[in-house]
Amino acid sequence: MSWFITNFIAAFLLPPLSLLLLLALGSFLLYRRPKLARLLILAALALLWLASTPYFAEGALHLLERQTSPLDIKLQNADAIVILGGGTYFHAPEYAGQDTISDAALVRLRYGAKLQRDTGKPILVTGGKPLGNSTSEALQMRMALEQDFHVPVSWAEDTSDNTFENAHQSFRILQEAGIRKIYLVTHAWHMPRSAETFRRAGFEVIEAPTAFTTRFQTDLFAFLPCAESLKDSKMFIHEVIGLLWYRVKSAASN
Repeated sequence: MSWFITNFIAAFLLPPLSLLLLLALGSFLLYRRPKLARLLILAALALLWLASTPYFAEGALHLLERQTSPLDIKLQNADAIVILGGGTYFHAPEYAGQDTISDAALVRLRYGAKLQRDTGKPILVTGGKPLGNSTSEALQMRMALEQDFHVPVSWAEDTSDNTFENAHQSFRILQEAGIRKIYLVTHAWHMPRSAETFRRAGFEVIEAPTAFTTRFQTDLFAFLPCAESLKDSKMFIHEVIGLLWYRVKSAASN
């Protein structure tokens, strides 16, 4: 299934569109099925409030992050570091209009660079051109690591469009180098799906998560809806759907 089709379908399952559709359905039925309509409208508004409230959105991400833990390199050793792409900052004006790494990718690269300095292990970066960008995410990551962090990159996998393809294309490259045991670097909320996918591809994975969801304090603002929390809820639901979908794909291929 192509990147466009997958994400088009996902858009109807993720907030805010899924909640807006639920609200629209309730409004449409208001004069035909008033009891059902009121129930749908109330559900849509309640879910929208929950999804956009920091306390609940962050709690949802914690459900994913509890499935992993920070890396202790003294106890766990691998043969290479694999850093997953995190999107593109398109046509960046301050970089002469070139495509470069996104904020999310930068967070992963920063930790991957630290891990390389701590362990001396070679790095593979992985990510293609899912949106048809001029340069692959892997090339953007390689340039940032080598030019900005002064960390060498040994391999760049630049043909994949999603985590499933990241895993299988990276395995093909590292298998040729005789490497199967890896440190896997990605966001903590993304790690459960990523680690499972890479293990199913054939890797022995040591999880190296970064960017855990933390909060300075829980106060009144934690219960006031905001746009950032709606994005967190979207990521949570996307990961849950992705986990289920990859398990279906793996079961179908066996």
